Amino acid sequence: MTATTPASQAPPPGVPPLTRPELGLAGVGALAAAAVGALGLISSFDAVSAAALRWGFASPWMLPVGIDVAIPVFTVANLLLIRMDMALAWVRFVPWALTLITCGLNIAAGHSLSAKVAHGTMPLLWVVFSEIGAHIYAVRIGAATGRRMEKIRVSRWLLAFPSTFALWRRMTLWEVTSYTAALSLEKERQLARADLREQHGWRWRSKTPRRERVMLRMGELAPANEQATPAPNPAGNAPAQPPAATPRPRRRTNTKAAGKVQRTFEDLLIEARAITAQWTYAELNAESVRTAVHCSAGNARKLRDALKAERAQGPALHVVP
Repeated sequence: MTATTPASQAPPPGVPPLTRPELGLAGVGALAAAAVGALGLISSFDAVSAAALRWGFASPWMLPVGIDVAIPVFTVANLLLIRMDMALAWVRFVPWALTLITCGLNIAAGHSLSAKVAHGTMPLLWVVFSEIGAHIYAVRIGAATGRRMEKIRVSRWLLAFPSTFALWRRMTLWEVTSYTAALSLEKERQLARADLREQHGWRWRSKTPRRERVMLRMGELAPANEQATPAPNPAGNAPAQPPAATPRPRRRTNTKAAGKVQRTFEDLLIEARAITAQWTYAELNAESVRTAVHCSAGNARKLRDALKAERAQGPALHVVP
């Protein structure tokens, strides 16, 4: 046994963090947006006060101050609810409703079309900037907690609507938040269906055991042509105790598969180490491992996890031929 260092790399990062110049630019933009929004709220003060005076308010200034102050208050409340994972869908629309009221009062105060447009646009800027900030904040919180579901590309909806809807439905039902992970699971599910059809024929749905059909629908099919064996710990040590019960072998209908030599997970792992020694970290996915080692989808996922765990811990040991 000789220690060799595979050509591995760190796990693929997500969105790179903002650099110092980008943070400075974002800060300047935020300050400018706050200033423009404040100017919009201040510009509507006279128009809303005049409307309140016509409606008989004893203190006309209370109406514009109440509405204009409530807009940023509800915006901050929406951000805090998002931060505490207690978001309320209707809260984000309160600033919009208040701004529409302010815009309506400002438009009514204008004497010409251009004046109406100018009066109505200024208060609207605050809500636009606050919505951008709320979206950025919500996305960052969702990415950090892992609860934000990634969106499917619009082009995929247009090119393959039925399969895309089925993919979105499975992502929603089984809480698969990563679009890339959902595509990988869908590929493995399609390959598992092809294996079952090849094994059982065109009536594979009626011949496949009910448990396997349910797991196929959930995207976690247990392999029928190879017995699933427990994955070893990342260090590669043998388990301290043998498994409590041996799974009952499944009945085989394919005579060609019955003549193949049954490989254990340890044999598959040794073969996978030798094949993937020069692979990068990004190339270690279940489909590539399945194609290279010629194993089931379930064992391919376990091999992928074991290989990634070994690379995360440090240099792995490989047998020198």
